[in-house]
Amino acid sequence: MRLRILIILSILFINGKSFGQNGDESKDYLVTINTEYGKIKMLLFDDTPLHKENFIRLAEAGVYDHIIFHRVINHFMIQSGDYTTRNEPVDYDPRVIGEPIPAEILPHHLNVHGAVGAPRRGDDVNPERKSSNTQFYIIQNCKGAHHLDGKFTVFGQVMSGFEVIDSVASQPTSSKDRPMKNIRITVDIDQVSKDDIEKFYNFTY
Repeated sequence: MRLRILIILSILFINGKSFGQNGDESKDYLVTINTEYGKIKMLLFDDTPLHKENFIRLAEAGVYDHIIFHRVINHFMIQSGDYTTRNEPVDYDPRVIGEPIPAEILPHHLNVHGAVGAPRRGDDVNPERKSSNTQFYIIQNCKGAHHLDGKFTVFGQVMSGFEVIDSVASQPTSSKDRPMKNIRITVDIDQVSKDDIEKFYNFTY
């Protein structure tokens, strides 16, 4: 019994270290997506821990740096996360990119304006609705995209930079919804006081 407890505690410690929080529950991660049009700042939900940890791990490794918004549909959403669109080398262990993520579809996380969700393959080949291991979308439509509710994992919410999302979404695209001009991003991850997040972004924990 004692050995089992020690193993569980070890797993929790390892997960906490890899997640980067170091046990400080007074702070949360603030994600900044940097673009030529400005910055998009967003929070990732604690109750979708697999998606949150995956995104932070990839961002800290640099997987998202110098890639593009590869799919853009004005009045709907913008999509990024395809590391094959990078134009500059980034040194990271490719093993940081894992398998598709088990679904964390929750009824209270809807595809509202600024929702951050995970694309996935269709139900015919993916009945478990596992998410892409790297890609993410951001809902641009101010009325939301509620036809996606209950079908895709929503794991975050944009706090500021909605005008940047609109600028990206308004760019001319090809017949495959890819912007004619590459819009590249870099991603920063910062730990911020939850008190400051509640104060500056009107977010309630």
